[in-house]
Amino acid sequence: MNRARDLVGYGANPPDITWPGGARLAVNFVLNVEEGSEYSIDDGDGRSESALSEVRASRIPAGSRDLAAESMYEYGSRVGFWRIHDLFRDRGLPLTIFASAMALERTPDIAAAIAATDWDICAHGYRWVEQYHLDPKTEADHVARAHDSLLKSVGRAPRGWYCRYSASTATRGIVAAHGGYDYDSDAYNDDLPYWAEVEGKPHLIVPYTMVNNDAKFLAGDVFSPRDFSDFLIDSFDVLRAEAQTKPKMMSVGLHSRIIGHPGRFAALVRFLDHIAQCPDIWVCGRGDIADYWKQNVPAGPAQ
Repeated sequence: MNRARDLVGYGANPPDITWPGGARLAVNFVLNVEEGSEYSIDDGDGRSESALSEVRASRIPAGSRDLAAESMYEYGSRVGFWRIHDLFRDRGLPLTIFASAMALERTPDIAAAIAATDWDICAHGYRWVEQYHLDPKTEADHVARAHDSLLKSVGRAPRGWYCRYSASTATRGIVAAHGGYDYDSDAYNDDLPYWAEVEGKPHLIVPYTMVNNDAKFLAGDVFSPRDFSDFLIDSFDVLRAEAQTKPKMMSVGLHSRIIGHPGRFAALVRFLDHIAQCPDIWVCGRGDIADYWKQNVPAGPAQ
């Protein structure tokens, strides 16, 4: 599939919809659950994962296990997930889980904890690997295995699909052809969902964010939790004001091994405290957004 670029989008005329409860701004929190599915020597990848850890450049020779990096990832599943889990459960807030299927196969307690909630699932690969390095046949196998594995681990199927960082040019067609996914989030180009066309059929896109994302901490873009929470609050306040005339959606991307550390966690708590003072918003799951869009913005006329 050749994904043509779309530099136009809605432009000045986005669909004028109102979210449930009269809200004009939808806010969606995403927790990426990847730990245990990353590149590793033990899984035959020939290298340890080095991305999104506390050390930007591994000191371990290539081809050897990086036990420090493995341990930093383990903090996410051992501690960080549960800290975030308790926060959202205590506040009764919805959460979308971007789940790498193998990660939940290897952490059944986390899978069971997710199963006990009504949080929606978006498949984040069978493993947390770079889809754009896979050939289409292997990628289709990963898309299918992720769906089956998550259904088995959590007891409900993933609603959407999101690659690690970037899709391949084949991904969208593979996901649409699978038939078990309602949308994909392999896009960063809008503040609202939109319809694309795949093989002559409509396919829903619910864009994600690398901007309102705790990966900023490990990229070196921010260090202070105060800076991160201020950035989220400013983003939220601008979108909320704009939404009075044009509806908006805000995604917030989180990782257990990043925001799950206490100092950074304080930034998340501060942001939640801020939006809790704003009853005119819709805090929701990504699947809720997809369902509402399909019901209220049919493919075709609004594009």
